[in-house]
Amino acid sequence: MVVIILGLPGSGKSYFAERLAKMIDAEYINSDRLRKEIFLICVYSDKEKAKVYDMMLQKMKDAIQHHKNLVLDATFHKNETRKPFVTQEKENLFFVQVWADESIIKERLKRNRPYSDADFEVYQRLQQEWEPLEEPHLLLESTDGNIHSMLQKAAQYLGWDDDKKTD
Repeated sequence: MVVIILGLPGSGKSYFAERLAKMIDAEYINSDRLRKEIFLICVYSDKEKAKVYDMMLQKMKDAIQHHKNLVLDATFHKNETRKPFVTQEKENLFFVQVWADESIIKERLKRNRPYSDADFEVYQRLQQEWEPLEEPHLLLESTDGNIHSMLQKAAQYLGWDDDKKTD
């Protein structure tokens, strides 16, 4: 199973995605961490973004080939970015979009986050560029106290229970 977690900076997607990956016994790939592993200095150019998403796609192919669960965590804010993933895997690909009220996002983006450099200005730019997800997906609202509810809804959406763990 491959689960793509998408949303704007500060939405809570990474906090959620990391916990979901543990819950479903999946490898967790975060685009911000991957970017910092690949590039000494991150400039967020189109070429740099393409390299990060290409590597995520390769990780997805490897997971599929080895029958492993995988959670991919990135903004995925454009259809052209999502399309190669959808083309590659149609059977066991799930999308979960995480969103939060803008006031919560503003507060979250003021905090120090070890891997993300996004601030409120980046959030606003990506919000303007956002292209609605066309694929079936689960939409989850993130607040500062509902992670258990979010995980429960995701498990139900994915049809997940502990008996479905992969080897």
